[in-house]
Parts: sequence; structure tokens; C-alpha cells
Amino acid sequence: MTSGNNGASTPEDDDPFGYLYADGQANGAQPPSGGGYGYPNSVSRVRAVGERQYGQQSQQQTAQYGQYGQSQTVPQQQGAYGQPNAHYAAPENFGAGGGPSTGRQAAQNGGGRGRGPNTKGLLIGAVVVVAAVVIGIVAVMANGDSGTDDNKAGTQTSPTASAPQSASPSEKASGDANEAELPKADAKALNLTGGTTTASEVNGAKADGGIYVTDFNHVGAAVTWNVSGIPKTGKYTLYVNYGVPGKDADATLTVNGAAQTRPLNMKNFAKAAEGDYEKGWTNTWGNITLNKGTNSIMISCEQGNACDANVDQLWLEAGWK
Repeated sequence: MTSGNNGASTPEDDDPFGYLYADGQANGAQPPSGGGYGYPNSVSRVRAVGERQYGQQSQQQTAQYGQYGQSQTVPQQQGAYGQPNAHYAAPENFGAGGGPSTGRQAAQNGGGRGRGPNTKGLLIGAVVVVAAVVIGIVAVMANGDSGTDDNKAGTQTSPTASAPQSASPSEKASGDANEAELPKADAKALNLTGGTTTASEVNGAKADGGIYVTDFNHVGAAVTWNVSGIPKTGKYTLYVNYGVPGKDADATLTVNGAAQTRPLNMKNFAKAAEGDYEKGWTNTWGNITLNKGTNSIMISCEQGNACDANVDQLWLEAGWK
């Protein structure tokens, strides 16, 4: 197949530089003069935008561009791929002075939608907002830490306030009475009167060496404990460890010369069989009031008492039961 020459009647053959080539000169191409191409019979075919049609009817829609306040005609995109746009402006539409600007050029030169949103400005604004938020958070945290430190400082007591205060005499006495170990006495430390004696034949006595007071079962028999070291005047409980031969007993309790109206109960709490002193060891208690310092505590067998019992140990506790 050989190439043909159909002349310069079609746009694709309108080579404005044809006069520079031998084949162009052979076809009569001349240097341009007056706006035409270099081929004979070439003319300046100026067409309005949208005038040239390619077999399809152009559909248009009007879009408002807010930036310039003008209504521009926007061509609707052709459906078929590769088809030329119906509003294509031929090259001859643009003269030496630059032809009319198209819609695309207007958009590129600042038209409303052609340029798109100012993303750079939005990015800068977002960065500023984030920076402000971060600064605010840092400031709040700094103030919070300072407030916490102030609170901590406020809750701390001064050395003077935190120093232990000296207790009053009454408080010291109360503490000593409740916490300090109160006196305790075994049978051999007691003052024996009225025919009482000590013995150790019956096992089970808690006093040192198993020694206890016996011969207590007659009127006038008594044991006296002269106790010293009482921290303060007040209420105390006297405990007595004793043994009975399987039956109940009682005695009179006298403190600092004043006899108690209620007898000291010496029952057979151990439930021992009658006559069994060894199984009858147990203890009892009585509420008394003592003075600070030295006191006299006497347990005696008086008229009306049942005094068949052995006594081995006495001790005190603060307060009444």
C-alpha cells in the first residue's frame, strides 16, 4: 500500500509548516500570510465553542461559580470512550494574539470549582487548633500538679503540730492502770492471822512451790495482802485462786478496813467430788475500789461464812468485770 495525498482540504493535512518541506512545497505550500496555513486554499476556520459536532447532540448544563458570580456552560461528558468532545475548539480558533479562553482555562485561572478547596489553609488551621489544645492540656496538668503539691503541703503538719503531746496526769494514770502489769501475790507473801498456816500437800496449787494457805475453816481465820504500786485511785477486780473439797464456800472481803456487803463467792466451779481438794482448784473474782499507792485487802472467815477452802494466789486487774 502506497501513501496517498488528498491535498490540504482536511484539517489533519493543514500543516502550518508544510512550506518547509519538499513535499509541502510540491503541493504548493507557501509561508503563512494573513492568518492562514501554508497550503493553498487554506483559510482560517474560526468556529464558536460547541459549534463543531461529531454526530452526537451536545447536552449542556449550567453551573454557578460563586467566586466570579458568572454562569458558565459546562459540557456534559460524552458517554463513549475516545470520542472527541463536542465542544472541542479547533486549533484555528486561537490567533496570534491568543484566542478566547476556554472554561477549563477560566477554572485554572481562579474559577470556582477548578481550583478546589484551600487545603493548605485548612491544614494550617488544623495544626493551630491541635497546638492550642495541646498547650491547654499541658497548662491544666501543670496547674493540677501544682494544686496537688499545694494540697499535700497543706495536709502536712508542722513539726510542732506533729510532735507528740504530753499526756495529762490522769491520762498517764489511766494508761498505766490499763497497760502496766498490776501486783500479784502468792500464799507465802500474805499475812496470815487467826490460826491460818501454809501447806503444800494438796497438788494443783498455782503459787510458787505449790504452797497454799490452809486451816481457814473457822471464824477469825484471815489472810491479808498489803498491796503497793497501785497507779491511781479507781475500780479494780480482785482475783482469788482457791480449792474446795467438792462443796461451795464463801468468805468476807474487806478493803482498807471496809467490809464488802456481798460475800466473796467460792463455789465448787470445778465440779469436784466431795472431799476431793485436789480436783477442786478454781478461781473467783470480786469488784473493789483501791486508792493510789498502798492498800490493804483482807479475806476472812466471819460469822455466817462457809470457809472450808484453801487459798493460794491473789492478783488484780484494772476496772470491774
